[in-house]
Amino acid sequence: MTRQLESYAAGRWFTATDEGRPLLDASTGEEVARISSTGLDLGAMVHHARTVGGPALRELTFHERAGLLKAMAKDLTEHKDVFYDLSYATGATTRDSAVDIDGGIGTVFSIASKGTREMPNDTVYLDGGPERLGRGGTFLGQHVYTSRPGVAVQINAFNFPVWGMLEKLAPAFLAGVPSIVKPAAQTAYLTQAVVRRIIESGLLPEGTLQLLCGSPQGLLDELTVQDQVAFTGSAHTAGLLRNHTNVLHGGVELNVEADSLNCSILGPDVTADDPELDLFVKGVVTEMTVKAGQKCTAIRRVIVPRDRLDAVADAIVARLERTTVGNPRSDEVRMGALVSLDQREEVRKAIQSLRASAEVVYGDPDHVDVVDADGERGAFISPVLLQAADGAVEPHDVEAFGPVSTLIAYDDVEDAVALAAQGKGSLAGSVVTHDRDVARRLVLGLAPYHGRILVLDRDDAAENTGHGSPLPVLVHGGPGRAGGGEELGGVRGVLHHMQRTAIQGSPDMLTAITGRWTTGSERRDDGVHPFRKSLAELRVGDTIASAPRRVSLADIDHFAEFTGDTFYAHTDPEAAAKNPLFGGIVAHGYLVVSLAAGLFVDPDPGPVLANFGVDNLRFLTPVKADDAIAVTLTVKQITPRTSADYGEVRWDAVVTNEAGDPVATYDVLTLVAKEWPPPA
Repeated sequence: MTRQLESYAAGRWFTATDEGRPLLDASTGEEVARISSTGLDLGAMVHHARTVGGPALRELTFHERAGLLKAMAKDLTEHKDVFYDLSYATGATTRDSAVDIDGGIGTVFSIASKGTREMPNDTVYLDGGPERLGRGGTFLGQHVYTSRPGVAVQINAFNFPVWGMLEKLAPAFLAGVPSIVKPAAQTAYLTQAVVRRIIESGLLPEGTLQLLCGSPQGLLDELTVQDQVAFTGSAHTAGLLRNHTNVLHGGVELNVEADSLNCSILGPDVTADDPELDLFVKGVVTEMTVKAGQKCTAIRRVIVPRDRLDAVADAIVARLERTTVGNPRSDEVRMGALVSLDQREEVRKAIQSLRASAEVVYGDPDHVDVVDADGERGAFISPVLLQAADGAVEPHDVEAFGPVSTLIAYDDVEDAVALAAQGKGSLAGSVVTHDRDVARRLVLGLAPYHGRILVLDRDDAAENTGHGSPLPVLVHGGPGRAGGGEELGGVRGVLHHMQRTAIQGSPDMLTAITGRWTTGSERRDDGVHPFRKSLAELRVGDTIASAPRRVSLADIDHFAEFTGDTFYAHTDPEAAAKNPLFGGIVAHGYLVVSLAAGLFVDPDPGPVLANFGVDNLRFLTPVKADDAIAVTLTVKQITPRTSADYGEVRWDAVVTNEAGDPVATYDVLTLVAKEWPPPA
């Protein structure tokens, strides 16, 4: 008996009260599962996320959430063979599945790493430094991000049932927002398998991940202000969501990734003998055939110089002729099936629309020879390459969501940019050129219409990740037709789920609220050198103010000779006197910083293990020979590491001269033991 897909809702697995509709293997036509959400209490799911998942998640710091994501990714890696076996039913080859499954898991690893490396071990994220709002420094402003007490609803497309879920789940989880995942029906069985493994692992707090298999009808009715919807799919469905009353008037935030007529442009400088030509052709064919062209970032428009059109067409056709289509389980097959027979009909209709202004150069949309499969029972289709007539409109309006691309000729760089812009906004574009001027002109022309642009040439070819590969550290989304949304982009994708607020108050209040010492707030000197305190003993605001140290001309001469920095302002009195900024010999800035370190460092072994950097160094006032300097060092931020027996301490350093004027300001970064002496 075919299994009925279950939803995971309010802490339990739910089976619909009806038989549901069948989901078929894309290659064989056999029934894989049935799907329905009849009888599912959507209001209870939202309530569970808000009252159980959200509070549990917001209790955790960014580092703790990142640690759970990393553990989840490791667990999924150990069980991914099960997902690969099931992925064949979606029509995906092993190579396709790697993009989806390993790509999704890799995205979680990357986002988890960003959480531990670039976010504090706290629940508040600071956006920039404080802004001084008054002359006396007693009234400041600070932008902060905090977790929203809502739910993130994620409505995903059929083409990436694993990556599409994980790339939305991970940033929301790190932001402290629980997720309700709604996969596309056609491939929901693969998404469910991954979610079931996550739930069974017990790694994520209850209520932080729920799964809706079936219709989401009525789900948006349950949402309100503080809730978010992330949608990937058609522009038509996006339009329906945009017009929902809770999106229009109820404060529900909607992020959309929709249709995208992505282009790749061959630079006018590329000749038949250049490696860029082969890179261009390979890129086009890859984007046509991976996932059978069912990628929101795939190349739909191939824009080439008019005098290269025939040569490029011939080269693409030669590669397509080597593409075997058929059962993705077969080692001989390079391209699998579309996700369903209905999808094949949609692609055929789109090709017919494109043929109104383009002729087919390669492929027959109604017939393809297949390997180890039935060409009619499976949703197979041939790769199809078209060539547009001058002035064609359809290639810029119609997306065939399959292995279909259209060649378009251009006359000059400005023409190429204008043709690309006719797509009305795209997720991804690529420029293949070895001419830096051409690259600049094309990229600056394309950028307003694109979320991401790959510039490909012989120099970056070996390491490039390809036209169509969204990366967790770069933004994914695009303007206009592409939906106007944005996700991923490292920490940016996390902050998208959080609320940014401007806080105004005194330095002491901002320190108390943010957990980071703010200039002007209280300093504490209890007589114990801060370098003698372990991480457990240190407190934000702990301070040491050094005795003064006079900087002699001999010090300056020695530093110049020892380091080789003999810049005239440090060594030539006559030339230095003519410098309008100095008016005489001045100490090296790095000499000042080095002497300051000697003033605040406690030399004996202790809990401070290492200095690993200096941030935001600024030299403000020149130090002349015989000036005296002193330094005040204050604990600015404490970040325990969950995976080590030490943490990071950021110190505010201010070096002043005899007049009390700031000479240099910077942050000192150290690693400090959590306990001292360390436990045996």
